[in-house]
Amino acid sequence: MTDTPDSPQPLQFGWEEWVSLPDLGVPAIKAKVDTGARTSALHAFDIETFGPASRPKVRFTVHPIPGRDDLIIPCSAPIIDRRDVTSSNGERELRYVIASKLSVGGDTWPIEITLTNRSSMTSRMLLGRQALKDHISIVATDRFLQPELSYDVYHTARVRTAQPKRALRIAVLSREDNYSTRRIVEEGEARGHTVEVIDTTRCYMAINALAPEVHYDGKRLPRYDAVIPRIGASITAYGAAVIRQFETIGTFCVNPSAGIISSRDKLYAHQLMARAQVGMPNTAFAASPKDTGNLMGLVGTAPLIVKLLESTQGKGVVLAETKKAAESVIDAFRGLKANFLVQDFVKEAAGEDIRCLVVGGKVVASMKRTGAEGDFRSNLHRGGTAKTIRITKAERDTAIRAARVFDLNMAGVDLLRSDSGPKVLEVNSSPGFEGIEGASGKNITGALYEMIETRVRPVPVRRRKSGTD
Repeated sequence: MTDTPDSPQPLQFGWEEWVSLPDLGVPAIKAKVDTGARTSALHAFDIETFGPASRPKVRFTVHPIPGRDDLIIPCSAPIIDRRDVTSSNGERELRYVIASKLSVGGDTWPIEITLTNRSSMTSRMLLGRQALKDHISIVATDRFLQPELSYDVYHTARVRTAQPKRALRIAVLSREDNYSTRRIVEEGEARGHTVEVIDTTRCYMAINALAPEVHYDGKRLPRYDAVIPRIGASITAYGAAVIRQFETIGTFCVNPSAGIISSRDKLYAHQLMARAQVGMPNTAFAASPKDTGNLMGLVGTAPLIVKLLESTQGKGVVLAETKKAAESVIDAFRGLKANFLVQDFVKEAAGEDIRCLVVGGKVVASMKRTGAEGDFRSNLHRGGTAKTIRITKAERDTAIRAARVFDLNMAGVDLLRSDSGPKVLEVNSSPGFEGIEGASGKNITGALYEMIETRVRPVPVRRRKSGTD
């Protein structure tokens, strides 16, 4: 007579058990076992759909601890179904259905979950019969027959490192269908996110203390997890106002409105960098100097750079090779009532500069740009060429410090190599990706999303409770 293998011991559940939902980043929650219900249910708030109709997703927040609505976990998941569910009190409700793994006592298996508001229920989660495996037996008179967990997990650092990546809803503020915008959309969708391009100038705002909103083409914009600003120089003021509105709502903006405005104002930008002791060419400014010679003397001897404060992509930047030429250019700009800077020309740079792409406080790529034949400006838009380059530690540190001056999470920092160390020419809050991705061969857009995903990771959030007098 041969022995038969032992059949698996039945897993015993009481009428209430501690469970975790690792796919949703919920490490501990109490669930009521109800064999009368077909599908499991989770207590969810702020339920909102997003994504394309062919692959819809839903995002929601979970309050895992009863009576602690100040602690929330943001979640998202693909929608697998939508069902009519009749609750125990006879009310019918059309609910979104998602899939998630359920973990109990070291055992894990997939289940389906409906999302609903269970604020009137004692348990934050209900386990229906579909979630109960064949070898589970229910002991209706007992509770917590499986290993007990603790809500203390929400107060430890471990929960932050174990959070899953979730699908995000991201807005790109851009008026142009260019390489950078297309790459942001392409990379985001490849990572499972929903990315929507919004024309900044078609946004308008409802400004009030209780419910600030951003509207677009006659409709209120939905809640975004993050906003990526691609604000053109011609609409800096309005674009910054739109970003401020998103900041007021509480949306994570890759670059803040204040940083965009200050980096675009060349005079203010140089003043901020000087205060932070960031290296830059000698610079002078005056609204209407009586003595052009004194203004030039503050910078040095010719050749000099005369630069309009509103210049972009190399436009409005003039090299004056002699003192007389510099005087003529300055007088011409003054005659046009234009604001301008006068800067020392770094001869040893020889018409080359270095663009460092800083993302999340790190230089993720760099390239050397060389001006077209006979042009001291190295802008790629003006026919310059680019190739990858290895930068020094001093150049890396300078680029990071320059981006930090403006609190920019994404910045293109332009440097010159001088005999006295790296000099910052400009900090760009909306750098293009085409040239530097092509020159470096690196996935710059991917680095941008890694930073965004880290910043909006669904860690438990504690809302500040209003105080009483």
